[in-house]
Amino acid sequence: MEDKFDCIIVGGGIAGLSAAMVCAQNNLRFLLVERGEFCGAKNVSGGVLWGTELARLVPDYWKAPDAGFERFIRHRRLTFMDEQSAFSLDFKSDHFDQPPYAGITVLRAKFDNWLASKVEAAIEASAFADESFLVPDVLVEELLLESGAVVGIRAGEETFYADCVILAEGVNNLLTRQIGLQPEYVPADYVAVGVKEVIRFDQKVLEDRFQLQDRSGLSNEFVGFASQGVEGGGFLYTNLDTVSVGLVLGMKDLREKGGPKPYDLLDTFKRHPAVADMLRGGESLEYAAHVVSTGDIRALPKEVYADGVLVTGEAAGLLLNSGKAIQGMDYAMHSGILAAEAVAAAKQDEDFSAASLKRYRDALDASYLMQDMRGFQDAVHLLHSPAMFQAVPNLFCDFGRQFFTIDNAPTRKASAMLKDSIRKHSSFLEMMKLGFKARKL
Repeated sequence: MEDKFDCIIVGGGIAGLSAAMVCAQNNLRFLLVERGEFCGAKNVSGGVLWGTELARLVPDYWKAPDAGFERFIRHRRLTFMDEQSAFSLDFKSDHFDQPPYAGITVLRAKFDNWLASKVEAAIEASAFADESFLVPDVLVEELLLESGAVVGIRAGEETFYADCVILAEGVNNLLTRQIGLQPEYVPADYVAVGVKEVIRFDQKVLEDRFQLQDRSGLSNEFVGFASQGVEGGGFLYTNLDTVSVGLVLGMKDLREKGGPKPYDLLDTFKRHPAVADMLRGGESLEYAAHVVSTGDIRALPKEVYADGVLVTGEAAGLLLNSGKAIQGMDYAMHSGILAAEAVAAAKQDEDFSAASLKRYRDALDASYLMQDMRGFQDAVHLLHSPAMFQAVPNLFCDFGRQFFTIDNAPTRKASAMLKDSIRKHSSFLEMMKLGFKARKL
């Protein structure tokens, strides 16, 4: 067999680049291959990278003039919508102001390319500066197997060998399926369609409109009319001089409701009075749609390791929407780090068998990532119940209309208004059942 790498990483997104950074820092000889023209080329729009893990990979990243993030999250908002109205839970605090920030907005094409440049710098500082590579524009067609173990990759007519392969290929995990870790068919219940648009503003207009200072930013999640009767919800995040706005729509429910076009639903969402006010005067720059995981733990592969291979990020179905936030990029980063640490430990033992690489699964299970995915499955299922995107936002907005309307008549008690709203849009029994489920969150 020809000379081989310690590790090959398939995919130059956040999971793959995080793994590559740890490989470089541990002086491993590695090859990262990315099918796009550069890392991030296949990723448009963006979202919020939660947590402080980035500071572990790139210390003091926020101080660099070329820092790849857009804004840090200082202002959080959850909005319930019906066709006319919006009722929001709003939280802003300067405790978010201190780096390392608890959440930053990113545009993936820019951020991934920036993170790749930091990986290149780490390679240059490593013991194998001339033997580790980031190679774009390479489509991996097949994993190479010997005696059931993964030993490398095939891209076109070329083959590359390694002691271990880290799969960071994203939600369309064809290579994970090739080796039998993921069933060929994943039920539509476990995936969603994400549609996103990036809209540009004059930076001062954007900062004035959203009451932003310096590099502070807003994240806003929407439930109810945002998805127009389809399971799902909406989001809006502020970037430096743009906003990312979009919907996440359940694939199965979208199909069962006759297949309304996601971009039509997005256009209607953007015309809602609460959203239109925020987007007025902006210039649309880009639009994208892609498949995402829903965070249902039943969609995870049968296992995330085997002889000579580890699976990370969305290729492993690692994503969670517990109602507080959609956590995907931080899960990708954390799993990429843990996978590379497992490879580094396996290299010390010169053992890349499944028994050795099981340490990755053990590290995942011990981390916040799998603890939260297991602990908040009730929240995942509750958020995808019809009441959460129909009855609940409708009764919130109905109550808001009554509570905040002042006219020349005796004012009713808030409790009476709430009872009316519940009767109009649901029932006391249904709300009690919902509350019983919610108490376990």
